[in-house]
Amino acid sequence: MTLEERLDADLKDAMRSGDNVRKLAIRAAKTAITEAKVSGTEQRALTEEDVQRILQKQVKQRRDSVAEFTKGGRPDLVEKEMAEIAVLEKYLPQQMSEAEVRAHAEKVIAELGVVDMKGLGPVMKRMTADLRGQADGQLVNRVVRELLTPQ
Repeated sequence: MTLEERLDADLKDAMRSGDNVRKLAIRAAKTAITEAKVSGTEQRALTEEDVQRILQKQVKQRRDSVAEFTKGGRPDLVEKEMAEIAVLEKYLPQQMSEAEVRAHAEKVIAELGVVDMKGLGPVMKRMTADLRGQADGQLVNRVVRELLTPQ
């Protein structure tokens, strides 16, 4: 069963059971997938990787919204966005922990021989390629910056 088929089946299940949060999160993801399929001059088929990337983008948008709603003092909206993040994360591969990202970053920094912030670009390029879909980009960026900043 492809990821899209799973989303379709889960959407039907959410509608039958009256699970509004799940229904809204899956509908938003399906809308983004449909938009990606029909954007441009010709309709195209999406690979599983494309669909995963779209879902990751949806989760990132919601995380950004959580940060803004927290700043704005809107706990009701923070709760809604967090619930939708939990729904969408079930369709994504398990994300690496901060400790795993840190260990990988230390290995890459040692391999490239980087000693300060001047080497941030090459390290981030390599980390992004190695960890695409496995770790949040903001987490990777923060960890690499911590490791390259002199204590």
